[in-house]
Amino acid sequence: MPQIPQTLHELSVGQLSARSGAAVSALHFYEAKGLISSSRTSGNQRRYSRDALRRVAFVRAAQRVGIPLVTIREALAELPEERTPNREDWARLSEAWRKELDERIGQLHRLRDHLTDCIGCGCLSLENCVLSNPDDIVGERITGSRLMPEGRKPPRRA
Repeated sequence: MPQIPQTLHELSVGQLSARSGAAVSALHFYEAKGLISSSRTSGNQRRYSRDALRRVAFVRAAQRVGIPLVTIREALAELPEERTPNREDWARLSEAWRKELDERIGQLHRLRDHLTDCIGCGCLSLENCVLSNPDDIVGERITGSRLMPEGRKPPRRA
């Protein structure tokens, strides 16, 4: 059986960029972050295996839904080396990310709701504004900036 030349199984950075739609600089960045990997030719040119196409698509899809790169890298590390992520991998990982995304959606809904209130009053008060001072528990007891425990006086300035 004839062997397929290795060059058909590998892509240059330009080819990977053209096929994936990701900029060359983004591919270099993904590689630096451990999301994809390459080998080097004798002329020190990068060569990517064909599974890098699917990995780049996986990374870009995860980024579009707001998954941080570090989380994407951890997910890809769970896959065997040089294995193309498949539909089952995406389903498993996206299910794990669902809770985090639901929490973010809730935060965005709260932000939207409070933004409407702030547009109405325009105060942006550090005492009362839920946008400038969210979840301020200490502010319910005392006012002003507090970096020191209550009861201690700040040092005098010269």
